[in-house]
Amino acid sequence: MLIVTKPGISEESFQALLDEIRRQGYSPHISKGENRTLIGAVGAPPTPELMEHFRALPGVEQVIRITKPFKLASWEVHPEPTVLDFPTGRTGNGQFMVAAGPCGVESREQILTAARYVKRHGAQMLRGGAFKPRTSPYAFQGLGREGLELLAEARDETGLPVVTEVTSPDLVELVAEYADVLQIGARNAQNFALLKAAGGSGKPVLLKRGMSMTLDEFLMAAEYVLSEGNPRVVLVERGIRTFEKATRFTLDVSAVPVLKSQTHLPVWIDPSHAAGARAYVAPLALAGVAAGADGIIVETHPNPGEAKSDAAQQLPEQAFAELMQRLLRLLPALDKTMAVPV
Repeated sequence: MLIVTKPGISEESFQALLDEIRRQGYSPHISKGENRTLIGAVGAPPTPELMEHFRALPGVEQVIRITKPFKLASWEVHPEPTVLDFPTGRTGNGQFMVAAGPCGVESREQILTAARYVKRHGAQMLRGGAFKPRTSPYAFQGLGREGLELLAEARDETGLPVVTEVTSPDLVELVAEYADVLQIGARNAQNFALLKAAGGSGKPVLLKRGMSMTLDEFLMAAEYVLSEGNPRVVLVERGIRTFEKATRFTLDVSAVPVLKSQTHLPVWIDPSHAAGARAYVAPLALAGVAAGADGIIVETHPNPGEAKSDAAQQLPEQAFAELMQRLLRLLPALDKTMAVPV
């Protein structure tokens, strides 16, 4: 349920209200506005009697039943868009960010070269996989801790925050030690133990949609992170599995406006994994932006032909630079601005 406080509620009444919410077996999640504070009391569906009990408490203006199964991700609990702040900029509510870098960290020279040019061309975040969940057990699995150390070195040199994938709950602490943002990949989007562990890390979480997920399932996955007390979640549409074989996956552009209508969380696009071929990456990225995305995460490699994973979809530097220029021309038409340092 959603509890709306009266303007000017005393601190004593507010704390007593929070204590009562917890005493009744609910978890309070607070969203403060200019005049009123909203408290999402998350737990079992409330009885009419319990809702009347809360309405009668001092300082309470209104008690509303939350209709969405994804409570904390919904506009009902959080009526303002969530904006995530990073040292290099913001994402959400008209602020746009680009995370770019290679699919996997392969060497010191490779990741430092990529980090330097993605920053030079305007990206605000560096991506790169240290742990790689692959379809084949014989494919490149990433450098592990060494990859994390190289990402941290690239951050130290460029100032770009780092996003990298975490693949199991037991790796969350290690990855969080090095990364600024934890990525949950499509194959782990319903790994609920991992979602809870990532939520408990306190780090922002970039959650990719599973290849066979409905949007309701996607939002419920985000709810696992949010329910751990972590409000910093970015949703990423990265393509779903359909009958079409022309691209690696089918980018669900319609997911962007649908998600924006249902959740306050920032929504990004991953055109690289949807396309599977670099020729389609820029058109898909621009389509996602035009649909209302708050950012993109894109793969680029200093020498794509030699990449140890996803070689066909990674952009060379020049193609990435051209994509950034096209984004800068498109964003003003959509009343969006490329993120700048805060």
